[in-house]
Amino acid sequence: MSPGRRRFIAGAVAAAAAAPMRLRAAGTLRFALTPVFLDNDAAVIGRLRDALAEGTGMQIELVQRRTYEEITGALLEGSVDAAWLCGYPFLQHSHELELLGVPVWRGQPLYRSYLIVGRDDPAAGLADLRGSSHAFSDPNSNSGYLVTASDLIRMGEAPETFFSRTFFTYGHRNVVRAVAGGLARSGSVDGYVWEALAAVEPALTEATRIIARSEWLGFPPFAARAGGGEATAAIGRALRGFSGTESGRAALSLLFLDDVIAGSVALFDGIALRMADLARGP
Repeated sequence: MSPGRRRFIAGAVAAAAAAPMRLRAAGTLRFALTPVFLDNDAAVIGRLRDALAEGTGMQIELVQRRTYEEITGALLEGSVDAAWLCGYPFLQHSHELELLGVPVWRGQPLYRSYLIVGRDDPAAGLADLRGSSHAFSDPNSNSGYLVTASDLIRMGEAPETFFSRTFFTYGHRNVVRAVAGGLARSGSVDGYVWEALAAVEPALTEATRIIARSEWLGFPPFAARAGGGEATAAIGRALRGFSGTESGRAALSLLFLDDVIAGSVALFDGIALRMADLARGP
């Protein structure tokens, strides 16, 4: 495995109503990322910028925000042209956002949430974690919050009463670190991120153990504010064309992804069901 890929994963997995979105006067497009999934890693940021610049023919500014709430707000107010989001916030604002593409991982545009505990923890499932501490990644993350919260709702429970303590790490790698280091007994983490870490930072994931996997759900999508015009169209074409350019393939390789496809909102139906469960409550 190349040093560049190792550098990316080590940092990245630690890692998405004013005017309409538009081309910037200076000829620059703004594309937003969140460290909930993607941290500040020079290698992947450079590759993404190169691939988007080649595909759009424009200069690209990559913008990072701490939370999905901040990224979604930037999209809706038009201060960024597009973003890498999660299916949960995308559906929360589906009438205001447009799907630009969905990454393909291991042959399908899907992923799962993992429930993890320490390596030697005897828990066999979520029910065994009552009264203990739990690490989430972001309150608007599907894999890092919604899945576990809705699983508890289906059990007639709620996170705030089932667990003795919960906290948000704002990074999937940070969830793994919290569980591996004993800061939390259990954690909710993106399965794609956990698997990437297992490949390149095995000492970290080997200190944890997966005790539950969700059903397959729509992979975190690329999105833009609806009606974004040529800015939206250009970024969408560039993303979906990654596998056809050298710079795009380099970006996909660093991200351990196969491709980016157009996808459809139907990919996120399973997330929508979990959102409905959460809204209903125990």
